[in-house]
Amino acid sequence: MPEGHVIHRLASQLTEAFGGREVEVSSPQGRFAAEAAQLDGTVLRSAEAWGKHLFIDFSPAASTADGAPADAAAPVGSGTRLPRSVVHIHLGLIGKFNLSPFAEPVGQVRLRIGDADETVAADLHGPQWCRLLSVPEKEAEIAKQGADPLRADADPSATFAKVARSRRAIGALLMDQKLFAGVGNIYRAETLFRLGVSPFTPGRDVPAPVLKAIWADLVELMAVGVDRGRIDTVRPEHTPEAMHRAPRKDDHGGEVYVYRRAGQPCLVCGTPVEQRVMDGRNLFWCPSCQPDRR
Repeated sequence: MPEGHVIHRLASQLTEAFGGREVEVSSPQGRFAAEAAQLDGTVLRSAEAWGKHLFIDFSPAASTADGAPADAAAPVGSGTRLPRSVVHIHLGLIGKFNLSPFAEPVGQVRLRIGDADETVAADLHGPQWCRLLSVPEKEAEIAKQGADPLRADADPSATFAKVARSRRAIGALLMDQKLFAGVGNIYRAETLFRLGVSPFTPGRDVPAPVLKAIWADLVELMAVGVDRGRIDTVRPEHTPEAMHRAPRKDDHGGEVYVYRRAGQPCLVCGTPVEQRVMDGRNLFWCPSCQPDRR
């Protein structure tokens, strides 16, 4: 499942390609056809990410005939063009949303957004969710999410307070989207390694300065992910060039310390990296660099 940096990067690309412009919207697959018909010819205002959720904001190209306010919403499928609406997308495990030069759609495209000049198109394949929301419904979805390290308006204070009261392991808490929006398996494992924190430490036993350091590290690492389009977490002294080792080969790309390196020597101490399932997801850690002090 894509982590938050992928969705933020995608939001920026969509806004850059279509922001403020009238767009052509369709559903070649047909499963989003009624909603797409209502959006076709509207203006894509902007796209934004909150954690692993993508929200694309549309408004009419001109004022509506009945003078409805911009934030009003007609029921989906009513046959009335929505004065303002939001497409809510969650890619899930197999979803893809790619921008490319305009061409005929390939495969099962749930949603296509294109410019009027037919120079570029964004095609959505296999999402977990693709649905049309009103602005209040969008705000309700965002309210369910935790603090997002990639948002300038993020306030992690409520997250810190909940972690400080929790008996759950910090390795599980970091994957809770109601606490840390956008953080996935890779960032969870890598941040804990970089700070020498055992993933099995109960949240309430993580000192406040360490919890703040985890947040700061997530902010830094995930911003690098947005910039580079891949996850790199190793410090300069542990890069392939600095260590005279072969670059990592993995579908996820990027240089990491422990993620998917079970049985391989830790890049810092040489101890074999361990792996265990935690809450249904594979967890990776170094038992020497991240000792369990309970």
